[in-house]
Amino acid sequence: MPRINAATVAEHRAQQRSALLGAARDVLLEEGYAGLSFATLASRTGLARPTVYSYFTTKDDIVLALCEAELPLVAVDITRAVERAEGPREQLAAFVRAQLRAAQQRRYRIAHALASASLSEPTRQRIVAMHHELVPSAVPLLAALGHPHPGLAAALLQGLINTAVTALDAGEPPRRVTQVTVAAALDGLGAVQ
Repeated sequence: MPRINAATVAEHRAQQRSALLGAARDVLLEEGYAGLSFATLASRTGLARPTVYSYFTTKDDIVLALCEAELPLVAVDITRAVERAEGPREQLAAFVRAQLRAAQQRRYRIAHALASASLSEPTRQRIVAMHHELVPSAVPLLAALGHPHPGLAAALLQGLINTAVTALDAGEPPRRVTQVTVAAALDGLGAVQ
C-alpha cells in the first residue's frame, strides 16, 4: 500500500494533486503543451504513472484544472487593484496594470502558454467561459467613462493587453510596455468621442 504523507487520505490526495498541477504548470511554461505528458508528470513528481491517471484522464483535464486554480487568483488581483483606484480613469489604468503584472508572474502564464495549444474545442470553449466568468470585465469601467460602445471597447482593450504581453515576451522593458499600454487605453479607448 502506498505511503500516506498527510493526516488524512483526503489531505494526501490534495497534496498529490497540487504537486501534479505544479509540475504541469512548470512543463507548460518550459516546454509548452506538446511537452505535457503523464510520463513527464510522473517523473517530475515521483509518482507512478497510473497514479497520475487516477487524478486526470486526459491532458485537457490537466489544463482545465490549472485554469480553474489560476484564473481566480488573477481575478482577485485585478479586482483588488480596480477597487483601490479612485475614479473611472484610474480604475481603467489599474485594470490594465494588474493584467500586465499578472502576465509577468510565472505562475499566471498558463493562458499564454495554451494560446497555440492543440486543445479540443470543448476544452478551449470551457477556458474561454471560465475567463469570462472569473476575470473581471472592463465593460463597467468603460461605461463609467461614458464610452458609447463599452462592450466593443472592452474587447479591443483585451486585444491591446494581449499584444502588450507579446511585447513583454519579446523583451520590451515592462515599465515601457505598461506606460504605453495604459496611455493607449486611457487616451484611445477611454477617451469618449
